[in-house]
Amino acid sequence: MLKSKTFMKKTRSGGVMKIVREHYLRDDIWCGCELCPECPVQENWVLESCPPLESKLFSTPHYMLPDTNVVLHQIDVLEDPVITNVIITQTVLQEVRSRSAPVYKRIKDLIKSPDRHFYTFTNEHHRETYVEQEQGESANDRNDRAIRMVVKWYNQHIRKGRHNLKVVLVTNDRNNKEKAVGVGLEAYTCEEYIKSLIAHPELVDRLACVSDENSEITSSRNIYPEHLPLSKLQQGIKSGAFLQGTFRANRDNYLEATVWVHGEGNNAKEVLVQGLINLNRAVHEDIVAVQLLPKDQWVAPSSVVLQDEGPAEDEDEEEKENILKNIVNTNLAKPTGKVVGIIKRNWRPYCGMIAKSHIKEATRHLFTPADRQIPRIRIETRQASVLEHQRIIVAIDGWPKNSRYPNDMRYRVDLRHLYICSVDPPGCTDIDDALHCRELPNGNLEVGVHIADVSHFIRPGNALDQESAKRGTTVYLCDRRLDMVPDLLSSNLCSLRSDGERFAFSCIWEMNRNAEIIKTKYTKSIIFSKASLTYAEAQMRIDDKSMNDEITVSLRWLNKLAKILKKRRIDKGALTLSSPEVRFHIDSETHDPIDLQTKELKETNSMVEEFMLLANVSVAEKIYEEFSECALLRKHPAPPPSNYDILIKAAASWNVEIHTDTAKALADSLDKAEVPEFPYFNTLIRILATRCMMQAVYFCSGMDTDFHHYGLASPIYTHFTSPIRRYSDIIVHRLLAVAVGADCTYPDLMDKHKQAALCNNLNYRHKMAQYSQRASVAFHTQLFFKSKGIVDEDGYVLFVRKNAISVLIPKFGLEGTVFFEEKDKAARNLKYDEEIPTLTVEGVVFRVFMKVTVKISLDASNIQHQKIRMALVEPKIPGISVPSSVNGKTEPEVKRPKLST
Repeated sequence: MLKSKTFMKKTRSGGVMKIVREHYLRDDIWCGCELCPECPVQENWVLESCPPLESKLFSTPHYMLPDTNVVLHQIDVLEDPVITNVIITQTVLQEVRSRSAPVYKRIKDLIKSPDRHFYTFTNEHHRETYVEQEQGESANDRNDRAIRMVVKWYNQHIRKGRHNLKVVLVTNDRNNKEKAVGVGLEAYTCEEYIKSLIAHPELVDRLACVSDENSEITSSRNIYPEHLPLSKLQQGIKSGAFLQGTFRANRDNYLEATVWVHGEGNNAKEVLVQGLINLNRAVHEDIVAVQLLPKDQWVAPSSVVLQDEGPAEDEDEEEKENILKNIVNTNLAKPTGKVVGIIKRNWRPYCGMIAKSHIKEATRHLFTPADRQIPRIRIETRQASVLEHQRIIVAIDGWPKNSRYPNDMRYRVDLRHLYICSVDPPGCTDIDDALHCRELPNGNLEVGVHIADVSHFIRPGNALDQESAKRGTTVYLCDRRLDMVPDLLSSNLCSLRSDGERFAFSCIWEMNRNAEIIKTKYTKSIIFSKASLTYAEAQMRIDDKSMNDEITVSLRWLNKLAKILKKRRIDKGALTLSSPEVRFHIDSETHDPIDLQTKELKETNSMVEEFMLLANVSVAEKIYEEFSECALLRKHPAPPPSNYDILIKAAASWNVEIHTDTAKALADSLDKAEVPEFPYFNTLIRILATRCMMQAVYFCSGMDTDFHHYGLASPIYTHFTSPIRRYSDIIVHRLLAVAVGADCTYPDLMDKHKQAALCNNLNYRHKMAQYSQRASVAFHTQLFFKSKGIVDEDGYVLFVRKNAISVLIPKFGLEGTVFFEEKDKAARNLKYDEEIPTLTVEGVVFRVFMKVTVKISLDASNIQHQKIRMALVEPKIPGISVPSSVNGKTEPEVKRPKLST
């Protein structure tokens, strides 16, 4: 059946255009129900003939049909695995798509999930359910009528098949519900429906608040004065206008507290604070700044016992405060003040019991801590009846200035619906980072870097924080890992594994398809990684054209963008250097190395690296913008010109020119540095360039002026992406959290001198970790050659010395020295040219990057100082070169001088 509409439209030029819109209606659209005799037979049914959910509102099995508002606002409820057999109309799906892309994505995921039994009914093309918009009817009213029509049709259709089923409309629109009930349909609000479900009381806490209960927590007027910013507090403390101390609440009087002002010896003092306004949202054990009141306003401690037992926020606090003032003995007055700001929150989880609200059906109630020094706390739950008279634990998350009580209503963006995945080396358990990319309705791309929220678990100043700061970094040895934080955190609670929900700190960009950033946002989040992949697995997905699932599509977009980002970075002068890296295969029982291979880098290695670099740069800009004096950054100084002498000379010996005036000049030179008959030359020249670099270091922005990162060609940089294994990243997370309003600051974080001292320790620990890792590689290399015996391998001369050559063995990532002159031996015919540089031995010329063959063995003659020994095999020099090895054994040879490494 074809329906058409014709109307006239005036064009810009003044003409008139006739527009015809055609709408096709069909009779063969399936209802989606299993074993339905009325519809054409389908292979894959969606709705079960016996839906499992039972309701107290009716006794027969049912399907649920939500309207648009329910899908938009109660998507958390619909995503619960308990909710199955749901009919989503085409009308609702189209409305949701136009109003919320994230919710549309989430509902589409539910429809795609076969075990959830969500069915899309195309009512707009069904002859019996399509409705025209009537004259004077709004689009919203027309859509509501279309949804009611679907409910009516389904109930009639199901009865024809003699099924003992019904379709229930779930709507939070009062008008829509009344009209549905008026024509004989069963309709309920989302809350009524969820509360009626048998054996699933936990679902009520997934309901979103849609009522006007906010007035129960906050009011439009401010109850408390604004806290002063930390910078003003510090200035005031320094000038003596404010005093810093520890807030001690009075357990017998909730309107009174004392602040123990920090000082040395007898200089410590006590300041009395009375009244809600003066207490100003401070909680027991907080570090606060107080301002002394004029002497004529000083009061004495109250002898009244006053507990906060009131049921609501409309208590006459002013009357209670007047009682305190009327009974004080002015002769005993003490220094009295008011809290003007919070320097450090010392909140922790509190044990106590819930007191149900007197308002019927309220979702917000008061929690009374067992510790009377802690104020009552507002909590949100729909299970108050279940929790009443039970001991529960509650944590404070915030205390707005217009709320009588603190809340536990942390704002953390829910990103569990996104197809996020991690890409790491094989066997990685401390997963710091995960990624996602998806197309937006406007054609741009959303790219997210999600980093483990370690700072949520490690709070400033506690024992765990102190130990992590001392260690500074995780140390990775060949056969083990020495964690900076306990394994429970590093490999479980913080690790972004694909086996459950995890807290993250997300950096999310909107990019165009040329990888240009349009806008950036940072947020604390909760994610559910859909896959933990190795670099090889991720590469396989990208390359396999038959795979087109959400994760694979995301990876392909990320890979495309990463290539653009890398090219742009290199064009700006970023260096692409090289260093030989090896991986040992360790015997699971003996822990001895049984094989050794160089690490193979794939496109996905570079893909992850690019987005980590981008996140680090973005976060560095944000924290420096907010905290110009105390941002923790990382810089890479430019090497002095003399560092490049060996590189320039080595390249010149192969007729290759290297320019080192700028990082860009060096990068361009390295790209062009090729010798046609020597393919490995470019890798060697990059390895040598790495040896010319300076060490990158952490520093505090307020203690330095040079922020530039030479190797990355970036004006500013920091470390944000690895908080599980680097303490620097935890500090950066705390700075970023304060910058975006997700956490509060504390004194040490804002002290540039303490930040500088911390950076010194981090730089030292990082250097020591590098030394440990190199020593571990050296030790395992010795163990490997101890079992392997004597071998011959090809290598390249990396450095030429006066009496020796340094040789790199690419196969093993091993570097060793071949000596041509020994102590207590007659001098050889050696000629060293420092300018070229070359070393001539008995007429044979050795130059940098020359290919040689060496015999590798383990010298175990000194048990305490075993070492790898290299001896020259090729080129052959009489009296110096040694015969090649066969099957790990040396061929018979004439007596020759002993060579040492």
